[in-house]
Amino acid sequence: MPKSTKPKTKPPAPTADTYSAMQTAYDHFNRELFASTLPACLITLQRQRGAHGYFSGGRFHARGGQGKADEIAMNPNHIGGRTVTQTLSTLAHEMAHLWQHHFGKPSRNGYHNQEWAQKMHNIGLAPTSTGVPGGKETGQKVTHVSVAGGLFARSCDRLLKTGLRLTWHDLHAGDPETTRKKSNTRSKYTCPDCGLNAWAKPGAPLLCGDCEVSMDEELPTASADAQQVA
Repeated sequence: MPKSTKPKTKPPAPTADTYSAMQTAYDHFNRELFASTLPACLITLQRQRGAHGYFSGGRFHARGGQGKADEIAMNPNHIGGRTVTQTLSTLAHEMAHLWQHHFGKPSRNGYHNQEWAQKMHNIGLAPTSTGVPGGKETGQKVTHVSVAGGLFARSCDRLLKTGLRLTWHDLHAGDPETTRKKSNTRSKYTCPDCGLNAWAKPGAPLLCGDCEVSMDEELPTASADAQQVA
C-alpha cells in the first residue's frame, strides 16, 4: 500500500504572523504590566529615523464616526538587529505613553516627563537619556534599559516561553553602506525646555538662545526610542 503523506502545514502569511505576534504581546503586557486598563490600539510598522518606535494618541478614526484608536508604531529596521526582548521592551515603552495619554498628564509632543518616567519604573523599565543606567530620566529624547529581575523582565520571559517569535525583519536594515551614509549626516538637537529643533554636526555644543540651556543631541538610531517626532 502506498504510504500516506500528511499535507504540509502552510506557513502563516507574513502580515498575519507579524501583526498577530505584536497583538499577542500587547495583550500580554496590558494584563501583566497595566492591569488590563489600556484600550485597544492600532499597532503599525513605520520606519521612523532615530526611533525604535513611537506613540500617537487618537491617530486613527473609524469611518462613520464609530470610534478612534491610538497608534503604536514599531520600526522594522531594528527588529532584526535586536533581541526579541529588546524589541518588546520598546512596545512596553510606547504602552507607557499610551497609559499616560489616557490616565495621566502628558507634556508636549515628544517630551518624556516625570510622571511617565515613574510609570516606566513601575513596569520594570528604567528610563535613561544615554541608553545606559544613570542617564537623565526626562527630556525630549529618552530610551530605557530593562531592570534585571523586574516586572517587565519576568513578564517578557513568561511571554517568550509561550513560543512567541518576531520572525520577519527588514533584510536591508543595518546595511554597512547605508550606515556609512547616515553617519555623515547632521545630528538633530532639541531644547529640553521649549522643544526648539536645530541641526548641526555631531557633538556640537549648541545652546538655546531663548532658554539659555544646552540642547539635547538626538541619540543614534541604535539606542533611541521616541514618543512622537515633531
